[in-house]
Amino acid sequence: MTTTTDLESRNAAPRQDSQDPSIFGQTPWQTVGPYFHYGLPWKGGADLVSRSDMGARPDLMPPEHFLLSESNLSGTPQGEVIEIAGSVLDADGQPINDAMIEIWQANDAGRYASLDDTREDVPLDEHFIGFGRGSTDKGGVFRFRTVRPGRVPGPGNTLQAPHIALSVFGRGLLKRLATRLYFADGEGNETDPILNLVPESRRHTLIAQRKPDGTWWLDINIAGENETAFFDL
Repeated sequence: MTTTTDLESRNAAPRQDSQDPSIFGQTPWQTVGPYFHYGLPWKGGADLVSRSDMGARPDLMPPEHFLLSESNLSGTPQGEVIEIAGSVLDADGQPINDAMIEIWQANDAGRYASLDDTREDVPLDEHFIGFGRGSTDKGGVFRFRTVRPGRVPGPGNTLQAPHIALSVFGRGLLKRLATRLYFADGEGNETDPILNLVPESRRHTLIAQRKPDGTWWLDINIAGENETAFFDL
């Protein structure tokens, strides 16, 4: 017969699950992949100014499964509507067709839709959130439809040139890669305090050029000779 004393002194059996390090040891680290980005974007996630499927990948799933919700825009944002695009390329210059891009930007007046931006002298735009997410297509190209941002304050009393913050997610990346898109004709590019932190020989990797169709194009090179300048945040 088992007594109370026996139960109190008996060692408990080891847990038979992944939480017991004596059985399985520490779970090993590994890089992200395969990267199933198509479950993360949503219909219209890359369209900040109108209702569309932009940003999602309907080609990766049967039509009956393409049931993602669309963005619920409250109205038309103010400002110049633009489209930005570019290829995401690996070290060999080959397109990456399963990357995901996020953008974050100020509105046309130069104010962010964020509680951290408390400037009352710069108007908010109730129809513009400033955040978007989209996947690259089968050719490795990302696209966003948004408004051209205004200038925002920089360190000290400086003023930054119009720009859009970009985050890159994908296979083999343990952390997102953070960079920026500036416009070739942007006011204040020459004096922008952040752009001037980048060596002059690499600043062109952050400058989008306008195509004949009006699209602002900026390739993102993950590595290699033409590697994009990324920021250590």
